[in-house]
Amino acid sequence: MRHLLTGFEFDRDEYQQILERASDMKREPAKYAAALKGRSGAIMFEKPSLRTRTTFELAFYRLGGHGVYLDLQNGELGKRESIGDYARNLCRWVDSLVGRVYAQSTLEELATYGSVPVINALSDLYHPAQVMADYLTVREHLGKIEGVTLAYLGDGNNVTNSLLVAGAILGVNVRCICPQGSGPDVQIFNKAREVAGRSGCTLEVTSEVGRAQGCEVLYTDTWVSMGDNTPLESVKKKFLPYQLNAALVRDSGAQLVLHCLPAHRGYEITDEVMDGPLSAVFDEAENRLHIHMALLDLLINGR
Repeated sequence: MRHLLTGFEFDRDEYQQILERASDMKREPAKYAAALKGRSGAIMFEKPSLRTRTTFELAFYRLGGHGVYLDLQNGELGKRESIGDYARNLCRWVDSLVGRVYAQSTLEELATYGSVPVINALSDLYHPAQVMADYLTVREHLGKIEGVTLAYLGDGNNVTNSLLVAGAILGVNVRCICPQGSGPDVQIFNKAREVAGRSGCTLEVTSEVGRAQGCEVLYTDTWVSMGDNTPLESVKKKFLPYQLNAALVRDSGAQLVLHCLPAHRGYEITDEVMDGPLSAVFDEAENRLHIHMALLDLLINGR
C-alpha cells in the first residue's frame, strides 16, 4: 500500500509511469472503464472546490468505481470524533481516502491510522496531483519535461512547493520568483534541492522578476490562498510587479502560460494573457481528470 501525501513518495520512473498512464487514459478511456469495478473511495473536502471535486468524482466513475463525497466544510473532521477513528471507520468500507484539507497533519494522521491509500487533493503545504497535471500539460505542449525551465511568479504556496518537488524529481529547472518574505517553504525547498542535485536540474528562489527571462513556462496562482480572508486589494501593491501581463510574457520569451485556477483576472494574471495564444490553463484543468484516474488506478490496484 502506498500514499500520495507530498509527492516525494515517487521516483522519476514512477512519475513518468503516472504521466504515461494518464495520457493513455486520455486517448483511450474505454480501455479502463472497469479498472476500479467494485472499488470505492471517500472524497473528504474541508475546502470548497470546482476542479478537484469534479475530477475526482468523475475519475472514479470513468474507471467503474464509486467516489463518496463527504462535505467537511463545517470543520467536522477531527472534532466530532478523532481523525484516527474517522479513518478506521472509513477504511472498513472504502478502498481509498482522498482529502482536501487545511492541514498536512490531517492527511498524515489519516495515513497513520487508516489501512487504505491516502491521496492529497490539497493541503496547506502540498498540491501534488495538481502539479502532475501541470507537468503533463507541459509535456503535451512542449514535447518534453526534463530540461525545461519553469518560472513561478507570485506568492509562494502549496502549489509552488509541489512544483519544486515534482520538478526536482522530473529534472525541471524551477525558478520561484516571489516578493521578499513570500517564498516557498524553506524546508521543502531544501529537500527538493537535494533531489534536484541528483536529477541534474536547478531550483532557485529570487525576488527578481527579470529571472523570468529565458523560461519556457510561466506559472502563477492567486496572491491570497484559499481560507485567507486578506483582501486582494491590500496585497496588490506588493504583488503587482509579479503579475503575468503581456509585457512580462513577451519579455520572458516564454512558450507556455499556466495557472492552477481559480484565477483572479486583473490581479495575478491579465485577461490578455489568460485568454491568449500561450495560455494552456484549461488544458491544465482538463488534465486533472486524467491524472486523478491514473493515481487512483495506481494506488488502489497497486499497479
